Amino acid sequence: MKRRDFIKVTGLGVAGAATIAAPAIAQSMPELKWRMTASWPKSLDTLYGGADVLAKAIAEATDNKFQVQLFAAGEIVPGLQVLDAVQNGTIECGQSASYYYIGKNPALAFDTALPFGMNARQQNAWMYYGGGLQLTRELFQQYNIVNFPCGNTGTQMAGWYRKEIKSVNDLKGLKMRIAGLGGQILAKLGVVPQQIGGGDIYPALEKGTIDAAEWVGPYDDEKLGFYKVAKYYYYPGWWEGSAQLSVYVNAKQWASLPKPYQEALEVACAEANVNMMARYDAKNTEALRRLVGAGAQLRAFPRPVMEACYNVAQDLYAEFSAKNAEFKKIYTSWSQFRDDQYLWFRVAENTFDNFVYSIRKPKK
Repeated sequence: MKRRDFIKVTGLGVAGAATIAAPAIAQSMPELKWRMTASWPKSLDTLYGGADVLAKAIAEATDNKFQVQLFAAGEIVPGLQVLDAVQNGTIECGQSASYYYIGKNPALAFDTALPFGMNARQQNAWMYYGGGLQLTRELFQQYNIVNFPCGNTGTQMAGWYRKEIKSVNDLKGLKMRIAGLGGQILAKLGVVPQQIGGGDIYPALEKGTIDAAEWVGPYDDEKLGFYKVAKYYYYPGWWEGSAQLSVYVNAKQWASLPKPYQEALEVACAEANVNMMARYDAKNTEALRRLVGAGAQLRAFPRPVMEACYNVAQDLYAEFSAKNAEFKKIYTSWSQFRDDQYLWFRVAENTFDNFVYSIRKPKK
């Protein structure tokens, strides 16, 4: 990492940066207005809210000289076309999840999540201090994009199902909305995966076009109303031990930014990254209580189902590594870092968590 490492990683330096930089910027910097489109609707105020945090932080740090105007999915381009819009210069920047674009290259998934991968803290560690940011930026260069971590959902729920999943056989023929490599893994076990934008999932589930759908977790899922049309709520979302969201900036636009504006954007992304995870942690608990109160039936995936999915995932990664040099290069770094993180987290974090969760009974 380079330049103000601690500030950029924690996001704690935004207010200070604004105070110091504003007078000089106000006197000498140009006025710029960029457009940013997101992959989600405005109603998802934690996902879309990450872009809002970003835009406000940039404006404050530059005394409103550099402004980013936000657009929800569908207002400029559909939610699943953000990468293309940034690559082509239709917009200057966008907020999205890279695993929406694995049809272009499965290696793009590393910028969001790999099934049975790292949690949010481990993903941040890999990106900022384990070489992940450098490796993913090399990949995004092909798409005329500079990527910045800008949010994380934490470990997700496994979604909503019309029927119970008691064995691997129950997956066969299941039509499910699921993004990323998780869909390819489930397809090998008989699931029919479908990638659908957030705003279109509810009607598809309501009409029976799909039998199951995963999104994020209780807070967002409650807003989208899935509990009204599918009662079984499964966990954990093994395909997303965390899900990093990113801001994509058109490479030419990034290169043209004055250095103080580049600094403001980087620091703002770091603040949004910390903020999103904190908001989800704060909001998911009460949302889960409300969902259960409304009739949602919580279910854990049976261990045989988890193990079957895990084994398929390892086979898929070996297959990608054999065919795709870019995937292999990033996977080598990612998997070694993941294994080292698992070793450390087993020692203190897991021991502590298991003890306090077992001895301290949650409130109902």
